Amino acid sequence: MELRFTDEERAFRQEVRDFLAAECPDATRQHMIAGKSPTKEMVVEWQRKLNKRGWAAPEWPKDHGGPGWTPAQKYIFREELQMWPAPSPLGFNINMCGPVIIEFGTPEQKARFLPRMLNLDDWWCQGFSEPGAGSDLAGLKTRAVRDGDHWVINGQKTWTTLAQHADWIFVLARTDPAAKKQEGISFFLVDMKTPGITVRPIVTIEGGHEVNEVFFDDVKVPLDHLVGQENKGWDCAKFLLGNERFGQARVGASRERIRRLKIIARETMDGDRPLIEDPEFRRQMTEMEIELKALEMTVMRVIANETKRAGTGKPDPATSVLKIKGTEIQQGVSELLMKAAGPYAWVDGDPDAEGTNEWDVAPDWAFGLAGVYFNWRKQSIYGGSNEIQRNIMAKAFLGL
Repeated sequence: MELRFTDEERAFRQEVRDFLAAECPDATRQHMIAGKSPTKEMVVEWQRKLNKRGWAAPEWPKDHGGPGWTPAQKYIFREELQMWPAPSPLGFNINMCGPVIIEFGTPEQKARFLPRMLNLDDWWCQGFSEPGAGSDLAGLKTRAVRDGDHWVINGQKTWTTLAQHADWIFVLARTDPAAKKQEGISFFLVDMKTPGITVRPIVTIEGGHEVNEVFFDDVKVPLDHLVGQENKGWDCAKFLLGNERFGQARVGASRERIRRLKIIARETMDGDRPLIEDPEFRRQMTEMEIELKALEMTVMRVIANETKRAGTGKPDPATSVLKIKGTEIQQGVSELLMKAAGPYAWVDGDPDAEGTNEWDVAPDWAFGLAGVYFNWRKQSIYGGSNEIQRNIMAKAFLGL
């Protein structure tokens, strides 16, 4: 079953493809096809090109710098970027903190922060999870105490993605320790150059430096950097997480990886025949494509409901479905890629590196598969673990 688009929407898809072909640097594209995360420089350069075109924030209202697209156009744009592939606009700016400021921020906060978010003049990161508050985020212990014309923040955040690049961090901190967990939290905007902030790297299982610990020791934050009302930060957090989970479906990204999987399966021999001719492997690959098509249809239903939910300030609980299935499919595809690679799955690093000879015994497509496989184990955890998403769905859909 194919999704149906109007002539105008098909023309828009071609416009996006033409823009990608003309403007996305080939080095960036090839870097991502190889399964590598884009560098900071790649993300900044690309987002500024998108911003110049007016495409940096597909979900934002037009009066705040968004393109004013229909839900179908937003879907098409996201899909084409992921299939090319090209870097997505930085999620912390565009899908997380920006929408929170648009929904809950003051006019002054919007004027100061939103234009710089669009152009990636400021790189943001997310200060939510803590060593004792991951899936149970409302159990966070980082404190913010009002002291004259400042808030003073003390505590620790962990798994802070790309904090090593960040200029700013949005932080959840407890401002009323006597209140119930969700009712005593506030949402702050914090300059990473503020004295008292320490960033410590965490090296993940595949050897990458993507996440960090962030420590706050008597960090002073101006009063006007509180977003929304004091002790109402949980409303901001729920709104933000709904936007984050929607983006984790990543239909286009999974489709691009399946395309790569088919290429590898045609080149890999299983005995005296290509792996793609093996009935069991074809069954597994077909099941993955069917799951992806079902996810795609669910994404379309969710974005079709955007207009109905506009202005409610409440995330669609169906985003939990997208988060669960999207991450399960991405993990499943990474497993099939490792299976297709067979003995080549062990290679990693840069095939153009000097002073090594392991690159001579493996095809180019093998590099990075292991790193992606291990890195993507996290996908069912971040953004609200899949177990927690099932609890949300049980409450929202079944009334349990």
